[in-house]
Amino acid sequence: MPLVLSPAAALAAPATPAEMNLYTRIAAVNACISRSAGVDFDKAVGIAGETIAQVILGQHQGLIQQVGSKALTLEELRKGSINSAVIGAYEICPKQVPPDVAKKVQEALSKKPAAPAPK
Repeated sequence: MPLVLSPAAALAAPATPAEMNLYTRIAAVNACISRSAGVDFDKAVGIAGETIAQVILGQHQGLIQQVGSKALTLEELRKGSINSAVIGAYEICPKQVPPDVAKKVQEALSKKPAAPAPK
């Protein structure tokens, strides 16, 4: 797939947490819409994840503030983005998530450490 989003290198900045939340939300909504239209779950989250990965690569050169100063490869971005799309779909449209996947997401979220309290 050709990279469509290619800003000037000097303008690219790491994706902020707010941008990552937005991209994840968009991908989750995309997956939910796809599922409502009868698209297979794996295909729906795969496409949604690829969308996030391509945006991060094109707009931010693979850099994400929360990850550090190393640019992620497209393959690394795909893996993380698909996981984000799955979790987002579970949160937005849980009835569209297959039961076995929902169970895995529940288990993963229950093991996630609590976010620190705001100061």
